[in-house]
Amino acid sequence: MGDGRGRDYALLCLLATLWGSSYLFQRIAVPEIPPLTLVAGRVTGGALLLLAVMAARGVRLPRGRRIWALLAVQSVLNASGAWVLLAWGLQFVPSALATVLNSTSPLWVFVFILLITRARGASRAHLAGTITGLAGVVLIVGPAALHGLGAEVLGQIACVLGTMIYALATFWGRRFAGVPPLAVASGTMICAALTLWPLAFVFEAPLRLSPAPLALGAWAMLALFCTGIALLIYFHLLTRLGPLGVASQAYLRQAVGVGLGMLVLGERPDTMVFAGVALAVVGVILVNRPLPPAPRA
Repeated sequence: MGDGRGRDYALLCLLATLWGSSYLFQRIAVPEIPPLTLVAGRVTGGALLLLAVMAARGVRLPRGRRIWALLAVQSVLNASGAWVLLAWGLQFVPSALATVLNSTSPLWVFVFILLITRARGASRAHLAGTITGLAGVVLIVGPAALHGLGAEVLGQIACVLGTMIYALATFWGRRFAGVPPLAVASGTMICAALTLWPLAFVFEAPLRLSPAPLALGAWAMLALFCTGIALLIYFHLLTRLGPLGVASQAYLRQAVGVGLGMLVLGERPDTMVFAGVALAVVGVILVNRPLPPAPRA
């Protein structure tokens, strides 16, 4: 593929892998580390990693009140709002159902495209891809995952609200075009940490916690890989694929999980899972289909 498109798809798969694994790490950690503290530690670890990379590359943080005000909003949409809602919801919602609910992100992006841009940046093929990908996720996770709908309504609402906020983050993130992705990701995590730690100390008393080594290890994986490295890829792809294209990684998370299960664990999924993977891939292809050039007046 020309103009780096193949590389972009490879990075999209990597992003799907990193964020797909975050469900597992959160499910391991959240019984022992409450949501505000969990996400505060996650963004702090991510910020430290990103700042170290910035120092090694000679990249500086953005300057000026305006850019930091924009980063503060991005931190709420990208982390302190969306991630806390998801972590809280995971206390009450099975991970399979949470995966399906969180995979609705491209649907919300499509809705926001219609509302905000009046359909600029979206087409019928994009809508078809969005619905096809979501159908693929349901088949991969299993239709039985939907049986829990309504059982823990507040937890499910939290997961959906987090997904909606995260969808809005893809639009807000495009305001940073021209700013190094490394600086944007670092600034976002710094703002999130400054917001979340005071709240964590007020509501959760993190110094009194004594999580087990497994929970601490999951916390570290969330911070370094699922946050620091993932955000670098995320902000880079926003300028390359746009909001809907980046959101389509929500479908790939499940396909990547199936592939890793086969390679690492020797799992043999049934036919329905392979059909779901195929639908998810088709959905991603359709969602990332370039728009036809606008007709000249």
